[in-house]
Amino acid sequence: MIDLVKKFFGESSAPDAEAKDGEGSHDTRVATCALLLEMANIDGEFSEKEQADIIALLKKDYDLPEETISELLETSRKELDGSTDLWRFTNLINSNYSQEEKRGIIEMVWKVVYADGVLDQHEDYLVHKLARLLRLPHKELIQAKMKVLGK
Repeated sequence: MIDLVKKFFGESSAPDAEAKDGEGSHDTRVATCALLLEMANIDGEFSEKEQADIIALLKKDYDLPEETISELLETSRKELDGSTDLWRFTNLINSNYSQEEKRGIIEMVWKVVYADGVLDQHEDYLVHKLARLLRLPHKELIQAKMKVLGK
């Protein structure tokens, strides 16, 4: 059980910083959610379908109740608004997730991209950038895309 809790809350490379801020800004779930929100907003249209897909992905992957999802979304939005780049989120993920878990995040990102059925040029740019930041080879990025598209 304790391992499950540690996985949910991540383990920051700076545990004192996590204890000081008290808002879970070093939580890998917040980092993942922030990446999904950034992807959903990158084309300038954050649809209800995209939001519903993000909620469904978070529920499925993190097995969280509805009220926790709402808190996670709110915290992630605040963290994103206060951030100048995505490196701090991807760095936290890189420090706490395996390659397999990072591939899972890219699959989640692709699902958000295709929530509206269209790959916008800004979405394409961002998903490639995220793959580089998460240290995933291009081949794995494309495999994740094909998996999401069912090909």
